Amino acid sequence: MAAENQDVLLEVEEEEEEEDGEVVLEEMAQTIVPSYGTTPDQQKLHTSEWAEFDQKPDSLFFNDGQRRIDFVLVYEDESKNENRKKSVNKKQMRKRQAYESNLISNGLQLEATRSVLNEKLIFVKVHAPWEVLCTYAEVMHIKLPLKPNDLKTRDSAFNWFSRLLRVDENIIKPEQEFFTAPFEKARVSDFYIQDKDIFFNPATRSRIVHFILSRVEYAVKDNVKKFGINRLLDSGIYKAAFPLHDSRFNRRLEDPNCPSERYLLYKEWAHPRSFYKLQPLDLVRKYYGEKIGIYFAWLGFYTHMLIMAAVVGLACFLYGYITKDNCTWSQEVCDPNIGGNIIMCPQCDHECTYWNLTITCESSKKLCIFDSFGTLVFAVFMGIWVTLFLEFWKRRQAELEYEWDTVEFLEQEEYIRPEYEARCTHVVTNEITQQEEHVPYTACGKCVRMTFGISAVLFWLPRHINGTEAIQKYLTPQAATSVTASIISFIIIMILNIIYEKVAIMITDFELPRTQTDYENSLTMKMFLFQFVNYYSSCFYIAFFKGKFVGYPGDPVYWLGKYRNEECDPGGCLLELTTQLTIIMGGKAIWNNVQEVLLPWVKNLIGRCRSAARSEKTIPRWEQDYHLQPVGKLGLFYEYLEMVIQFGFVTLFVASFPLAPLLALVNNLLEIRVDAWKITTQFRRMVPQKAQDIGAWQPIMQGIAMLAVVTNAMIIAFTSDMIPRLVYYWSFSVPPYGDHSNYTMKGYINNTLSVFNIADFKNGSKPVSLPWLGNQTTCRYRDFRYPPGHQHQYEHNIYYWHVIAAKLSFIIVMEHVIYCVKFIVSYVIPDVSQKTKSKIKREKYLTQTLLHENHLKVMKKNMGKIADRIWKGEDGTFRPKFD
Repeated sequence: MAAENQDVLLEVEEEEEEEDGEVVLEEMAQTIVPSYGTTPDQQKLHTSEWAEFDQKPDSLFFNDGQRRIDFVLVYEDESKNENRKKSVNKKQMRKRQAYESNLISNGLQLEATRSVLNEKLIFVKVHAPWEVLCTYAEVMHIKLPLKPNDLKTRDSAFNWFSRLLRVDENIIKPEQEFFTAPFEKARVSDFYIQDKDIFFNPATRSRIVHFILSRVEYAVKDNVKKFGINRLLDSGIYKAAFPLHDSRFNRRLEDPNCPSERYLLYKEWAHPRSFYKLQPLDLVRKYYGEKIGIYFAWLGFYTHMLIMAAVVGLACFLYGYITKDNCTWSQEVCDPNIGGNIIMCPQCDHECTYWNLTITCESSKKLCIFDSFGTLVFAVFMGIWVTLFLEFWKRRQAELEYEWDTVEFLEQEEYIRPEYEARCTHVVTNEITQQEEHVPYTACGKCVRMTFGISAVLFWLPRHINGTEAIQKYLTPQAATSVTASIISFIIIMILNIIYEKVAIMITDFELPRTQTDYENSLTMKMFLFQFVNYYSSCFYIAFFKGKFVGYPGDPVYWLGKYRNEECDPGGCLLELTTQLTIIMGGKAIWNNVQEVLLPWVKNLIGRCRSAARSEKTIPRWEQDYHLQPVGKLGLFYEYLEMVIQFGFVTLFVASFPLAPLLALVNNLLEIRVDAWKITTQFRRMVPQKAQDIGAWQPIMQGIAMLAVVTNAMIIAFTSDMIPRLVYYWSFSVPPYGDHSNYTMKGYINNTLSVFNIADFKNGSKPVSLPWLGNQTTCRYRDFRYPPGHQHQYEHNIYYWHVIAAKLSFIIVMEHVIYCVKFIVSYVIPDVSQKTKSKIKREKYLTQTLLHENHLKVMKKNMGKIADRIWKGEDGTFRPKFD
């Protein structure tokens, strides 16, 4: 159905262009202008070389066996397409031919081969010769080797341990380290070139070719240039464009000159039995590019840091579990002579009735596990842990920036998005260069777009918040269990995710960011804001709003004057928050992993079943890769989003669930291998891209870290019962407020449950009387208020104000202590290690020496020779003439 809709759209588009007639072909010919280099003869369209499949299924070269395939374009032969009008096919063919001719004019070499399984498909293999690679490497400011790294490295004291977890160096050999510099074609002799065929590795070659593919024009209409492989893919002129995998994932190539890096990555990285091994990040970066490499480096680093948090969290959980039998207040709840004699007031109008406190016995025992002194210790620890994680990641990221040559990437290499470049119709003057530049909108237009984007985001956020409150009130009544409520909330979250994704992409596309990094950062902020509200709003509601503004039985609080606010169990909302976190965090992890594994696997399985002739014919490498799943335009965006949302669960609400880091650790050990297996076996090879860091995710995590200190302090103060228990123990268990001679927790339950006279119920909220109540005239409720008959009956008592003062004091002290420690840790740990600084200085020195001073010496030497020749009169050009 999608294909039919696309065909209809294409027909409409082409019918609108029918008035151009044969002029289109002339426009095609006129646009054969290379982005860089010399201008070839434009009177004739260049065509691809045609070649039959040579029956070598794992070949990565043209039929001559010499030219390497750097990229593959796939299109459907227009002459064999009977589903579309002939005029549509003809116009598509003209655009494609003009585009391929432009590619050849830019120096690329093309070889076309018909599909083995489907005669309608044509595979165009693209090769970039040495001259093209050198030209565009300079244009793109790609850093290439100058000289082998001669700095000595000191082995860490923990190398003996990490060596046990590393991949065997005999299987994956360590990459040789080089000092590098931006490539300059005029100084090619200064670079470390041992073999021209391997000087540009396959990932770099593919990146250069993709750069050209993204900028070559294929038409001009109304003075608007149409160019780029992305637009041709969107319009259906090409069906796919991708670089080749270098081998099958489950079999090494017989050719000893081919490293079969895909096979090595699957065997030593993506296979489940390698879950305990350190990742071969250098090979991942070499094969997939820096953008993929830095994601797995960050994910691996995050997972390693979770080990410490998981151990401490597990210890705090075990402490609570071991000491739960000594929990005095829980014993009072379960005691038939104490809790059994306490009748609790109804928690809603009419339908709810009186209940006995002992029915919360089991939940109070469970609550003792999580609401213990260990929770406070763990909350403080996590406030410091998150700072250590972010600071040490900065150091690790600085090392990768240097090792992977991305230190100056943003300033030098990143180029404008084709979608942005295509709409540049306004002329402005650059303040720095004082030259005219083309932009897609004026300053006023940019403000309008940004205002619209921000307004749209703010519009959707309140809509979701209001909807969440409604869900809590109507879909999860008091009679339903907290588990059912959490499952319903999780299902709604998954549905809203789909809506939010489309809204965020639509707003970002309208803003039209200039570069790919700008686009991803803008989309990241919007998607995270949406997901933040989507995933965390129910947790914030339970932790900080539910049961906090309920009034008392005789005067309950109603929202909008109609709906009574929800109340917490006498044990508090902490256990419900723990249940909510467990369901959402665990359900999200299971759903995402199942989705990531099953969806691509099932799609590929269906594709293999449709191609029944596959087992009978020899299939070339490019056709095997074509039948794999395409990589989405957003790449790793969703992988980052998934992990950062998890990071929020681990840090923001960890005071209520100390096992969160342990669950995250187990999930991440699986996540690394699932992601690796997915991109290695089920997807086409991604176009290698540069990336300096993890982008906008870094400041987002820093914001979460700052917010986590506040949320955990408030959970301990307002959601748990730790502060009221401490106030009772130190102040209200002994005189003048208490009756005990020693500090004790005995009598806590009776002291913290206020008394209400049943006769004071209003008619609108009066419950149905039960026979077993007998002559009972009062019921109890969770609050600190004076009893009936007191001169200030039902007003907050002195205990309430002591507790409020203690809660606020605790929040202030905890926040200041943790923020102070965070500041000290951030100051003590430098963002760049001394070792990395030395390497950067050494590289700059070599760059200056090899690329500049050497040429100055050569220039001085040549000038000296010229001066000597002039002095001696050997050069007739400068010899004076006499009449």
